[in-house]
Order: sequence, then C-alpha cells, then structure tokens
Amino acid sequence: MREVLTTAELIDASAGDPMIVWAGQGFRPGVRAWYDGAAVAVAAPELSKRDRLAVAGPVDSVARLAAQAFAEVGSEFRPFGDEQLIRDLADRVPGLSFSAAFGWMDTTVLPTLPTTAAWLDGDTGVEALLAEAAPSSYAWPGRPGVRRWAAATGDEGELLSIAADAWSAPGVGFLAGVATLPVARGKGLSRQVCGFVTAELVKQHGRAALMVDHANAAAIAVYRRLGYTYRHVAAAHL
Repeated sequence: MREVLTTAELIDASAGDPMIVWAGQGFRPGVRAWYDGAAVAVAAPELSKRDRLAVAGPVDSVARLAAQAFAEVGSEFRPFGDEQLIRDLADRVPGLSFSAAFGWMDTTVLPTLPTTAAWLDGDTGVEALLAEAAPSSYAWPGRPGVRRWAAATGDEGELLSIAADAWSAPGVGFLAGVATLPVARGKGLSRQVCGFVTAELVKQHGRAALMVDHANAAAIAVYRRLGYTYRHVAAAHL
C-alpha cells in the first residue's frame, strides 16, 4: 500500500474515476489517500456533511485499504463507492454495516437551456427557503465547503428556486442544495437553476456531479435532461 500525495497521482491511481477525484478535494487539509494495485481509498473529512472514505477497485484490496485507513484516520469515516463494492465490503470487514444506496450523477456536457437564474450576492433568504422546501438538505449556508448559491427569483426578487456550488474539487464541480418553494414548483425553475449551475461548474472544472436519492425519479429525470448519467453507489458505516 502506498499513500497518494497529489491530485495528479490520484487521477493516475484511480484511472480518472470522477468520484474518487472529487473525494480528493484537491488535497485540502485533512484529506488523505492510498492505493494498493488497482484499489484506491480517499479519506475526506466533512465532505457533503460526512467524514467519507471513498473507495474503488477489487474488494479484497479495498478491504485491506479500508482497514489501514480506519487505523490511521479513525472509524468514523464512512466507506462510499459503487453499490456492489460497498455490499461486498460490508460482508468482508468485521463490524461494517451497509447504510444506504443512492445515486451519483455526473456530466461533461454544457447545458444551453434559456434561464434567468444567476449567482446570488451572498445567501440572504437561502436558509428560510431550505427550511420550508428542503430541510434535509446537506448544503446550508455556512457549512464547510458550501461556496455560493444560485437562484431563480420572482418579480420582486424573492427566491423561488436555489442550488449551490458545494464541495467542488479540481476537475469535478459539485451541485447540491437544490430546492424550490412548493408554490413555485411545476414551472421548470429547478431545471433552470440546475442548468445554470451545471454550466458554470462544467466551464470551471470540466465536469459537474451531484448525489441524489435513488427513489427521487423526478429529480433524476431533470438531471438526465441536463446531460447527467446515473451511477449506482452506496455507503456503509462501522
């Protein structure tokens, strides 16, 4: 097993896997990564609300890496990767339990749909909208890694639909905090805001990504229309 020290080394070790590159977060303070042959593990604290251990590769090698990672960074880090890998890993690592399956979606396509959405100058009104429309959102103003918010607004400038640039990394921008007021739903505003943020992330990073509940068919359909493709992923915990 060898430790990875740079984003370029991580890209090589993971064959450019965007989920692994995203977890690397440009090796901000606290991030560590290792590889063992074709297996890779990245420990990233406070990444999309959790301390995450992103993993990829053959399950036996990943199990060895995970054990070493837990020994070095702590057992609070939650393994995260392709769904079948996480299920297999939970069968091999003592004390590791499967938590949940969900979706990772990413795109390199630049959406070109018409939109009135724009970046906000600050985050005034964002917390109130999230509290009403998406209280379980991982992205909130002031949380580590949440950088800026975009919105579609009403005639008087009130926020109707929002999305955030949060936990973006070199090579992979990240879309989160998507929410639309109930009274404004069904008007295509979420697609406009997500399309705007996606285009901005692709222009800046070359790729945009997000995570989505696998049961949220409406959201997945919106993201597919914006050019995103779906990947089955999951998480586990000790």
